[in-house]
Amino acid sequence: MSITLGPNRYGKAETRVVRIDRDSPRHEITDLNVSISLSGDFADTHLTGDNSNVLPTDTQKNTVYAFAADGIGPIEEFGSRLAQHFVETHPPTRQARVAIEEYGWLRLHVGTAPALHSFLRSGPEIATAVVDFDGASLTVVSGIQGLVVLNSTDSEFAGYTKDRYTTLPETDDRILATEVSARWQYANGQLQDWRQSRTAVRAILLETFAGTYSKSLQQTLYTMGERVLEQRPEVAGIRLVMPNKHHIAVDLRPFGLENRKEVFAVPDRPYGLIEGTIGRSGVATPGLDW
Repeated sequence: MSITLGPNRYGKAETRVVRIDRDSPRHEITDLNVSISLSGDFADTHLTGDNSNVLPTDTQKNTVYAFAADGIGPIEEFGSRLAQHFVETHPPTRQARVAIEEYGWLRLHVGTAPALHSFLRSGPEIATAVVDFDGASLTVVSGIQGLVVLNSTDSEFAGYTKDRYTTLPETDDRILATEVSARWQYANGQLQDWRQSRTAVRAILLETFAGTYSKSLQQTLYTMGERVLEQRPEVAGIRLVMPNKHHIAVDLRPFGLENRKEVFAVPDRPYGLIEGTIGRSGVATPGLDW
């Protein structure tokens, strides 16, 4: 029997770094979680324990801090700088992946004026970016996690398959709630205005969710992705993950009360999980692989 080493990679996961820009009395904060993964000529460290080609993960962590000292900017740009650095300065590395989460902070107010150096961590929403560089091509995937949205009406669910185990009644009016996780790959890894593009994609997702009469969460997911591709030519494809956050009308009759679709229980599990990738015909989007 022949035994071989398959695909492998290594890196430094979840390096937390915060940068405070102090160029003026009005400070700015950038809060990141950076994960690095390298692949290449690393078989010997697995097979014989020879570490001569291994760039320590502690060095990778220190590189994040050093690059942050020069300024961070958009996370797609910061990830691109790091990925290219590892491939171009460490020959055994043939491909580098840098995955970044960015946590938002809101500026507090003193009276009616915005504070100069006081902040409040914003809600569950996280901006993400994953950058891959193989020495020749740069693949950039931006994303959002934890975007919680709800439509209180204009959603139905009917006409589905029923079998002996089906108990769910059809409805022509339900709450549609979800927590959107979106990832979109750019057709050009050298896009100039990352922040403007991210802001635009996020706005399209929200506007489409709010403006779509939903016959299923699947239909809503597809429509959201379709609108992004229609309006943002720099986006090659988008993948959406949207759990169905169920809201179940509470039976108030035992208490002598009527529930006029106003009081709901919200179980956290189990939940429906809807996933889909929407792309342009003939355009490959390896960064969105399942």
